[in-house]
Amino acid sequence: MTIRVVLADDQGMVRAGIRLILEAEEDLDVVGEAGDGEQAIAVTAQMQPDVVLMDIQMPTLDGIEATRRIGQDAAIRGRVLILTTFEQDEYVFEALRAGASGFLLKNAPPEELIQAVRIVAAGDALLSPSITRRVIEDYAQQSTPRRNDAGVDALTERELEVLRLLATGKSNAELAEQLFLGEGTIKTHVSHVLSKLGLRDRVQAVVFAYETGLARPGQTS
Repeated sequence: MTIRVVLADDQGMVRAGIRLILEAEEDLDVVGEAGDGEQAIAVTAQMQPDVVLMDIQMPTLDGIEATRRIGQDAAIRGRVLILTTFEQDEYVFEALRAGASGFLLKNAPPEELIQAVRIVAAGDALLSPSITRRVIEDYAQQSTPRRNDAGVDALTERELEVLRLLATGKSNAELAEQLFLGEGTIKTHVSHVLSKLGLRDRVQAVVFAYETGLARPGQTS
């Protein structure tokens, strides 16, 4: 199964380099490019990629706002992987709030970029390798928990348990081991959680868990 990718970066040479890296892989196909945020939205809507590699600082419209608008468009199913030279935490927080499914530095090795694209396309991991649990916890500490979201009431006790564990950064395999369930069952629970809460992926589930107070900084299980 081929993963379709759109590249959004205002530097043509950067896009060309990333294209060479990705298209050397049999399962990755670059289907479009954009030089600014507005173009990124248009190309994404037209090409319907699985993953959008999005730079943060671009003319016309920055990558954070472009990510937010892509996430708000119900007709777009692709996930955004933020790719930037900036590693300050505020960019990570803004990307998460905007609905990004991953965050990777441009100086990451090619194999890490390739793996991050596959991870985000699968929706099967919390964040790309460059983002640590510490960053998630810092984000949580800066966020004031809002009142319990009405969607939480629709979750079963098991689904609530899965959601809380998702917020600790555990993979499906780790969830299955801790809850003594099969990975297939875990995937079903995760799917139900996302569907009932109207969330796009696991990253949004983590943000939701912290913002509603279901998860707390430092929680490990």
